[in-house]
Amino acid sequence: MKPNQLSENIFCLPVHDRSTRLFEGLWPIEKEGITYNSYLIRDEKTVLIDLCKELFQEDYLKELRTLVDPARIDYLVINHMEPDHSGALHAFRQAAPQALILGSAKTVKMLDDFFGITANIRSVSDGEELDLGSHKLRFISAPMVHWPETMFTYEVSTQTLFPCDAFGGYGIPENGIYDGDYSDLSYFETEALRYYTNIVAAFSKPVLNAGDKLSGLPLRTIAPSHGLVWNKDPQRIVELYLKWSSYGKEPAEKGVTLLHGSMYGNTDKMVAEVRRGLEASGVPLTVHDVTTTPVSYILPALWINQGVVIGAPTYEGTLFPTMQMVLHMAEIKRVFNKQAAYFGSYGWGGGATRFLNAQFEKMNWKLGEVLDFVGQPTEDDLKAGFAFGKRFGESIR
Repeated sequence: MKPNQLSENIFCLPVHDRSTRLFEGLWPIEKEGITYNSYLIRDEKTVLIDLCKELFQEDYLKELRTLVDPARIDYLVINHMEPDHSGALHAFRQAAPQALILGSAKTVKMLDDFFGITANIRSVSDGEELDLGSHKLRFISAPMVHWPETMFTYEVSTQTLFPCDAFGGYGIPENGIYDGDYSDLSYFETEALRYYTNIVAAFSKPVLNAGDKLSGLPLRTIAPSHGLVWNKDPQRIVELYLKWSSYGKEPAEKGVTLLHGSMYGNTDKMVAEVRRGLEASGVPLTVHDVTTTPVSYILPALWINQGVVIGAPTYEGTLFPTMQMVLHMAEIKRVFNKQAAYFGSYGWGGGATRFLNAQFEKMNWKLGEVLDFVGQPTEDDLKAGFAFGKRFGESIR
């Protein structure tokens, strides 16, 4: 949690949150944790960019004081009003009442709505610049990435972008805050994808719009408010975010997500054969049991794979409720335009496909082959399950 120097007179103050169980009250981070990164620029005018969650405000201010007396801070830039970045605002205001708060026009109203703060605030416009002395800030409007008031802040002389939630990820960088501190970035890229699908995916078009604004802008450092600071290969995280965002309107990768759940094991008996068929097709495959895996970890596979196979029983004339919940969340997160197939057991009458047809119409998913069976699958059913999986995998490839 100690401050890190990014460049001369620019510092990162990372807060490590290992105590929150569910980020936004929804997404599990007990194992991974998360950081809240705030940034300080010392110059003729001193600027603090974003804050942290209220829970950590005392420790945060203690670390801030090792770099600067808060009474000497001229500006607080608020890129995004979500409380994990603005929660320490009242405590900061007490320590630095002189600091002028800068944010978008919508931030001004939100400061009143969230904190009752109406004084010593100034809105900044898209493209406006602020001279600090040897540094210059440029404000870039980025609405709906992922709240309507969001903006990015760009420091011109060091070519450093402070994008708040954009280009962030779950996970606490234990061995250094930079991408260059790690020979293998697969963990952080996986957690960035999970963060993207959990938090940002519903706003893919605004992310692409923001990407257009950044096009041609020289970037030496990407300094988000969650996770790694990217200064070895800053374009890497931008390219990943833009690629993931493109799946909101274009076909995704040629892979399959197999989702399954079972009440008494009858559908589960078919899962192994369908999986075997999918594997035999050679298609990249991700498998999740929806009864044991939180939807937070399922969404990334649904987002990046073009094909989805759903294995779940009929339950009281409709689809198994746990699977329904996953599909409802996929709808909320705008996981659209997929190719799907279904298999499952029923007791005396079907009904699962009625739900799927109605749900998929809302999501623009195309339901292809359906393989349902009464009670336990027979040997012939299991053989059909292998062929079913192989056919679907080949259709995606």
